[in-house]
Amino acid sequence: MARFDKNTTLAQVSATGLVPLFTHNDLDICLGVLRACYQGGVRVFEFTNRTENSFNNFKELVSIAETEMPEMILGIGTIYDAATAKKYIEIGTNFIVAPIMNPEVGAVCVEAGIPWMPGVMTVTEIYNARQAGAAFIKIFPGEVLGPAFVKALKAPMPDVQVMVTGGVSPTAESLKTWFGAGATAVGIGSQLVPKEVLATKDFAQVTSIVANALQIIKEVKA
Repeated sequence: MARFDKNTTLAQVSATGLVPLFTHNDLDICLGVLRACYQGGVRVFEFTNRTENSFNNFKELVSIAETEMPEMILGIGTIYDAATAKKYIEIGTNFIVAPIMNPEVGAVCVEAGIPWMPGVMTVTEIYNARQAGAAFIKIFPGEVLGPAFVKALKAPMPDVQVMVTGGVSPTAESLKTWFGAGATAVGIGSQLVPKEVLATKDFAQVTSIVANALQIIKEVKA
């Protein structure tokens, strides 16, 4: 079961504004990245379900985070169907993110009392996602839709909570553009964890990149 209630998770996503996305077959690397992000100030982390070891690694990370990183809200991403969602809910995911909008996954999340953040790219999909229980929606792929889409969306749906994934960099220019357009949060993957970090395991670089991005977001949101 989730360690954090739905409102706490949603409030933290909004307050922090940055959700790292990461996965790897090697548990030690996953743990190194998670610890580095926590040290940098991250409190919401999306572990993506994309490798053969994702389930077991996520289960271990949930257990370790509970004692080592008590404020870290761990969630699982890249969930397409209800059966997979239920598996991760059983081992403690605090939220579920998907690249698509499957109402069956939404129903499972609503029943479990955890946030569901489905991927959408049209206004109709956004409306249907909210009707199906999505308190936050994931604009994906961000690099295709662009900041102009988010800005335009806010006219008919001013209260929609948006997390943009894809096309976001941890730079002042990129972050100011997306948050200026109306994003509530952004999801960033490989740009927070460069390939050289994975090769050298110099996780201090991740802490530095994350801390800098969070500072920029804090200034933008002020």
